[in-house]
Amino acid sequence: MSKEFIIKNRYDISDLLDIVEVLRAPGGCPWDREQTHESIKKNFIEETYEVVEAINKKNPTMLREELGDVLLQIVLHTEMEREQNSFTFDDVVDEIVKKLVARHPHVFGDVVAENVSQALESWDEAKTRLKGQKTKTESMQSVPRELPALMRAQKIQHKAAKAGFDWDSIDGAVEKLYEEINELKLALQQGESREIEDEFGDVLFSAVNIARFIKVDSEQALTGATDKFLSRFELVEQQAVENGIDMKSSSVEVLDKLWNNAKKIKYAEHSAMEELI
Repeated sequence: MSKEFIIKNRYDISDLLDIVEVLRAPGGCPWDREQTHESIKKNFIEETYEVVEAINKKNPTMLREELGDVLLQIVLHTEMEREQNSFTFDDVVDEIVKKLVARHPHVFGDVVAENVSQALESWDEAKTRLKGQKTKTESMQSVPRELPALMRAQKIQHKAAKAGFDWDSIDGAVEKLYEEINELKLALQQGESREIEDEFGDVLFSAVNIARFIKVDSEQALTGATDKFLSRFELVEQQAVENGIDMKSSSVEVLDKLWNNAKKIKYAEHSAMEELI
């Protein structure tokens, strides 16, 4: 027999645990009862990105709501394991607290860290020791393959650089990018789809390496570039409509002219905004 859920004016974490248990119990919600780790794992990713959206929008009301959605995902996954007598929410909390203590020897131990750099070094050393990682390869392999590709590439490159495997300057990284572009051109000429994909991946990986050198987040940079493209495309489409141009049947030259006009308009808007600031 499932526990009862009491309706009240304000709730805490114990209420969240209770309501999820009720929803998944016999007589609860048919949808909730049917879910598994695998069936809702994408929901977890989506909710996490919505938290990031709220942060980017600097919207605390939205952030509060989206954090709640992420917390629900955590409780759902935990409840599934509790039902199998595997672990409980308290076990999850216990483990993260112990991990925080163990990875902050500069706070809870005798290690000294007087600045951010020393604190990060202390964290990394503690993490490597506790995970039993004996090589840099093991440390790099611990970066989840499920991360967004650009993010994963940059994290792995960062770890490789810390091991001393790096160019002396950004010049080497830039030259490597050109080398990979030339290899992609060759693959395109040969027409082997598998080789083309492989070489294109090398181009992206090399571009990410340059981002690391110039201390740019590759994910954020690509997001910005995509936003810029959308903004300019909107102007291209507006110009096409105003001038009676059918974009689908237009020549590359006409579309390129519209694109360059859009760039000029956006540049003028940006310059005007800078003057106001």
